[in-house]
Amino acid sequence: MTPVNDPVPASAAPASLYDRLGGQPGLDRLAASFYRWMGRMPEAASVHAMHRLPMPEVEARLAHFLSGFFGGPDAYRPRYGEPMMRRRHFPFAIGPAERDAWLACMRLALEECVASPGLRAVADAQIARFAEHMRNRA
Repeated sequence: MTPVNDPVPASAAPASLYDRLGGQPGLDRLAASFYRWMGRMPEAASVHAMHRLPMPEVEARLAHFLSGFFGGPDAYRPRYGEPMMRRRHFPFAIGPAERDAWLACMRLALEECVASPGLRAVADAQIARFAEHMRNRA
C-alpha cells in the first residue's frame, strides 16, 4: 500500500481534507487499514466485537462516513440515512478504554496510509475530537 502524500502545495487554495487524503480511494484504504489493525490489536478486541455486520460492509460504512466527515461528498446519508453516529453507537459501552483502542487503530491506519506527517496531524486532530464525542461512559 502506497501512503498518500499531501498533494496540495502550501501556496495553493485550501483543498478539503477529503481531497488531501486521496478522495474516496484514499478513504477506502484508510478504512481497510483501520479494520485490519482492529483485528490485530488485543486491546481493540472488545471494540472490534461490537460490529455486527460483515466486515466488508463495516469498512464501506466507515469509508462513506469519512467522506463527508473530511469535507468530501456525502456518501453516507444516501446509503444508510442520517449519520447520527453517537446515537447509533449509544447501545455500546464506549468509555475511555474503548475510545483509546479505537483511536490507536485509527492512528496506525493514518500512519500506514498517509505519508505526510502534517496531513496526518490534521486528520488525527479531527478524528480525536470525534473519538471523544463518541464516548458515552465515564
